[in-house]
Amino acid sequence: MIVLGYNGFTRGAELFGRLFGATGVGRNLLVGHDAAAALTIDGKLVAAVEEERLSRVKKTSDFPANAIEWCLEFAGVGLDQVDLFAFPWRFSPAVAEEMIARICDSDLPVAEKFDALRRTGEVYTDMLSREAVYSDFVQRTGHRLDPNKLALVPHHLAHLMCGAYLAGRKDAAFLVSDGRAETLSSVMGELRDGVVHLFDESTVDMANSLGVAYGRITRYLGFVPNNDEYKVMGLAAYGPPPQHNPLLEQVVHLHEDGSYTLAIPPDPESYYPLFDALFGGDSEKREEFDFRVRVAGWAQHMVEAVTAHQMRTLTAASGQDTLLFEGGLALNCVANTKMLERSSFTGMEVSFGASDPGVAIGAAVYTSGLRNRPAEAVTTPYLGPSYDERHIREALAQYADRVAWQEQPDTASVADWTAELLAEKNVVGWFQGRSEFGPRALGNRSILANPAFPDIKDVINLRVKHREPFRPFAPVVLASEAPRVFEMGKKSTSPYMTFVFPVREEYRERIPGACHVDGTARIQTVDEQQNPALAGLLRAFTARTEVPCLLNTSFNVAGEPIVCSPQDALECFLATEIDYLVIDRFVVTKRNR
Repeated sequence: MIVLGYNGFTRGAELFGRLFGATGVGRNLLVGHDAAAALTIDGKLVAAVEEERLSRVKKTSDFPANAIEWCLEFAGVGLDQVDLFAFPWRFSPAVAEEMIARICDSDLPVAEKFDALRRTGEVYTDMLSREAVYSDFVQRTGHRLDPNKLALVPHHLAHLMCGAYLAGRKDAAFLVSDGRAETLSSVMGELRDGVVHLFDESTVDMANSLGVAYGRITRYLGFVPNNDEYKVMGLAAYGPPPQHNPLLEQVVHLHEDGSYTLAIPPDPESYYPLFDALFGGDSEKREEFDFRVRVAGWAQHMVEAVTAHQMRTLTAASGQDTLLFEGGLALNCVANTKMLERSSFTGMEVSFGASDPGVAIGAAVYTSGLRNRPAEAVTTPYLGPSYDERHIREALAQYADRVAWQEQPDTASVADWTAELLAEKNVVGWFQGRSEFGPRALGNRSILANPAFPDIKDVINLRVKHREPFRPFAPVVLASEAPRVFEMGKKSTSPYMTFVFPVREEYRERIPGACHVDGTARIQTVDEQQNPALAGLLRAFTARTEVPCLLNTSFNVAGEPIVCSPQDALECFLATEIDYLVIDRFVVTKRNR
């Protein structure tokens, strides 16, 4: 069976911009963001790519026409050969009735209720309904799809199925928490023998979304909600743990069944004054670093306290040993580690597709009947485009007036040459094999550097990434070496940068560039099976320098998607102060270097 999963709406950005005043990147961040496509064939996930990597529009919510075309072309499959098309949103008539009822039962004045009904009706009719989803697919692909081949999968179920498939788990407890699904923002339960058991009493509706609350504080601090929450998480580490938290005292209400309510009004005109009163802020204070750190600490503490509350209920209701955590909140790697270490779970899995890129995978997995990953399937995030030597040579030739290159005879020579470059204070663009799926650069489209230099973080933030100087970088380390360098707790590996670990005291002075201000690091572990090229480079680098890891950050600049093609890599290389670019076997330098 061939199943294509996809996420994205053609009219999403336009409708949310016109009807709800969303501007800039915010137009893409409400429903359908992180548009992507994924293809499963006979029980195996064979291809997946985010639309932004191909369209070069960051966080796009557009219909993923390019991603669909690439997945099918990669597999040699035509649209007419696909058995089912899976879409990770199910706005059924029953869901529409609930949306209407919520507006009618609200405290809005009558005129505002009519306005909300009008806007919601237009979004439902033109974008969310089954008829709109079907019409969007036909118009954008030109393929007259049999309506019976279109499967609409509930959003949180798609999240769960992505995590379950990639973890290969038959039985596990689960928590899915994000900004919003159709009407809910968080669900929990357990997966037994491929059957989902939802703990209905613990569900949280989208009006009380923890992800949205964190996003509103993100906006309050001057960042982009549903996009820059990781900046708030990073800022929180610059201050001590809060002794008291006004959010927990006045905004968050925890309930015995594991659910919660959050008393935050929906519009900035209302929640800015609320936050100013809670935090002692104003328009000037919001620009002060110390104030931002304090507020970020409260926001992070709120997430940790609420998820701990959910964990207590989940562990009491489920006898499973392992937790699957998916959804946008699962990218909060600081909270993830605390959730695991403070719970009775012996293991916890967060997939590389935990946020909304993964729902394309999850929808395909669910629709194809794959509740668990086949035993012989290898879990890999490297599911996107790769480029052969012909494509690379053609790209280099296009920039021959600006770059020069040396070709290495084999992968061992590439590793040795790159390790020699990284032994010095050089920043290297590293481009190998198939692009990784999800929001993290996992070693195939990465910028690498030597963490032994104390100021290397500042060099990359200012000269290369063009982003805030407080932002940390993640170390990549061989899985066999990780426990020697980091305090891993219950984890033995962390291949997707979804957990944070303390750096062992004896290594903090040896890899200062990899240590966050609080002495922790969001690590990526690799081995020869998962990524032989990166593992070979780490072995060569460590043998040369005795430094056990490398800094790994995404190959892009602020506001741009991670590079996908050789042309993307060359453009980024030439527009920044990256010192060297390694594409496959080619070591590239700038002619004006």
